[in-house]
Order: sequence, then structure tokens, then C-alpha cells
Amino acid sequence: MGAVVGTLTMQTKQRRPSRDKADDDLEMTMVCHRPEGLDQLEAQTNFSKRELQVLYRGFKNECPSGVVNEDTFKQIYSQFFPHGDASTYAHYLFNAFDTGHTGSIKFEDFVTALSILLRGSVTEKLQWTFNLYDINRDGYINKEEMTDIVRAIYDMMGKYTYPVLKTDAPKQHVDAFFQKMDKNKDGVVTLDEFLLSCQEDENIMRSLQLFENVI
Repeated sequence: MGAVVGTLTMQTKQRRPSRDKADDDLEMTMVCHRPEGLDQLEAQTNFSKRELQVLYRGFKNECPSGVVNEDTFKQIYSQFFPHGDASTYAHYLFNAFDTGHTGSIKFEDFVTALSILLRGSVTEKLQWTFNLYDINRDGYINKEEMTDIVRAIYDMMGKYTYPVLKTDAPKQHVDAFFQKMDKNKDGVVTLDEFLLSCQEDENIMRSLQLFENVI
């Protein structure tokens, strides 16, 4: 989860001189896609109006059209992993953000997901992560899906991070995941199993708190 949140928030932390709400609303009319008003987004997320303004300016700076397609998302995300290939993991992450399956991410999609990852409850954060791993959206995580995710993460981090990584490391990681998560040993991990296992793990619980005050 740290790889998700850290890279998505780094470019939104640089604040520009403050401007009033009228300036921000005027900006919103000048892009191809106009996001929902700040008041509505404030009510729908855990961000203040000022935080939404900062996030919007960072989003618009990277995406002047107001929407992000998958190729652009991959280009932006890959900048943070110069020694690896982040394209596959970025593909899965893009699909998790694109909840409407429109082929693009709007500002509303971006801040809704970021609100969950940064300010959501433990259950909300874990549900979002489960949906990321549940690639085919059938309500279960199977070994094939988890293997694809783990390999994508290893590819993203690159050989310099894992100089002695063995070829069977992804399989060992997946086997350990299922040993821990698949409570009834039926070969798939349900949302309930995922929530229970994560909440029993102190390291996972600690990682969920790392980015709560990132912006």
C-alpha cells in the first residue's frame, strides 16, 4: 500500500501562493472535464476545501485536460521507479482508480481513492486494497491474480532493489500470502478473510497509518 500512496501524493505537496475559491472555480471551467464543485467534493471525501484546492492544482498541472488516460498514468507513475518497469503494476492501479471503467481517471476518481487511502477507516483502506488485488472483480483473490500482482511489484522495484532475488521468489510470496489469508483452505481469499488476516497483522496495521498526515 505504501507504493500506492507515496507516489501518488509526492507531486501534490508543493503549495503555490493561496488564491480564493473564485479563482479555483474559474480554473475548473477552463479544462476539458470540469470536476464537481469543491463543496460537493469536500462533503464526499475526508479532505478540507483547502486540501482539495492543492490536490486539484497538482492534478491539473500533470493533466491539463482534466482527465488521465492509462498511458499518461503509466508515464507519470513510472517516473518514481526509474530502475524498474512499473507499467504492469500501474495498469492494475489505474483500473482500481477507474471505478466506472471509462478508460480514464477524473479528478473526482483521484481524490475519492486518495481520501480512502489517506484518511479512510482501516476497513475502507483494506477493502480498496482487496479490490486492487481482485483483478477480475469476481469478489475473490486467487493465486493467479496474486502472482500477477507480486510479479508486477517485483518488476516495478527493479533488479537494483533485489540484487539476489531468486526466480521462485514471487511464488514463495504468494504461497505465504495464501497460507496466512486463506483461512478455510479453499484456494481463494475472500474479502472477509482478507480483512481478518490483515487486522491480525501488526505490520500491516502499522503500514496503514504511515501516510495519514502526508498532505
